[in-house]
Amino acid sequence: MSKKKFAFEKVGELKPLDYPPKILLAWGEAISGNAKLRNWLTQNGYPELGVFVFALNNKDDARKWLIENGYAHLFALINGGEGNVNAIKWLIIQGYEILASMARFIDREQEGLDWLLQNDHKIFAFLAQKMRIVKDKIDEGNYDPHRIHF
Repeated sequence: MSKKKFAFEKVGELKPLDYPPKILLAWGEAISGNAKLRNWLTQNGYPELGVFVFALNNKDDARKWLIENGYAHLFALINGGEGNVNAIKWLIIQGYEILASMARFIDREQEGLDWLLQNDHKIFAFLAQKMRIVKDKIDEGNYDPHRIHF
């Protein structure tokens, strides 16, 4: 799934993304590798945020779960951060400008971060930075000439 183009226009109903600040901070720590917080999110009413961490780390079953369970917008955030401009366009059309800007920043477009900061979405800028670090580490590993890729 991660290598295929996803047809966002065929997505069903999307579930709302409305989280208190402390949950967003916990999500940020889970993104940074805190497995305890990732598990806590998953087991305490926020399974999509825990699954997102796996999806961000290229786990196809987690990406599929997001799509099938009403969180295609979270998958589009990841996919847009990987350079899929159609995912970013889809997020904008769906009214998720914050996620679209996060995706642009994850994909190394400074304008994404600028928009988040100018519109007082500091916590989402913080989250996007954490996601970008994860994606950069994955990319670094993928392009390391000392590793064998099959």
